[in-house]
Amino acid sequence: MTKPKQSGAFKGHRFPREVIAHAVWAYFRFPMSLRDVEDLLAARGIVVSYETVRGWVAKFGSQYAKVIRRDRPAAADKWHLDEVVIPINGKKYWLWRAVDSRGDVLDILVQARRDKRAAIRFFRKLFKAFGEPRVIVTPSQALLCNALPGKGQTSQLRGSPERSRSGHRAPQPQGSQQPIRRVA
Repeated sequence: MTKPKQSGAFKGHRFPREVIAHAVWAYFRFPMSLRDVEDLLAARGIVVSYETVRGWVAKFGSQYAKVIRRDRPAAADKWHLDEVVIPINGKKYWLWRAVDSRGDVLDILVQARRDKRAAIRFFRKLFKAFGEPRVIVTPSQALLCNALPGKGQTSQLRGSPERSRSGHRAPQPQGSQQPIRRVA
């Protein structure tokens, strides 16, 4: 757990700074709702409302989120990209997700249209936040495979479905994911 700053920011609060620090840290570190944090503290004998936790998160949250982001381990050098059609209120939406080889979700994008421009923006955001990976694994039919920045320019992609001389695609195993490697 991160340590709160020893400043006067905690003065005037009913609970000690350690309780506030633990509540805010748990909210940002784990995928918990405010009510989950309230239940976590209640299990430890601390009666606090979720509204109080919300106030603490609003006041001290940015400091803790910055420290947690800084201390988070770097993303692995192998990423898995996936796109899925999901229905929301009867409409089709595309969910794009990037996960590293350790299972950490790097980013998620949900949108109504499946276009190359949005996929390129998705990649730029990923590369800016985490740098370029050594290997990207993606389904061969995915729009994400076609939208990789640098494809067809100076860098080559290996493992993506290539057309043979006769113009037909080489047979691909159904449902498999092909690794795409950047060669400098």
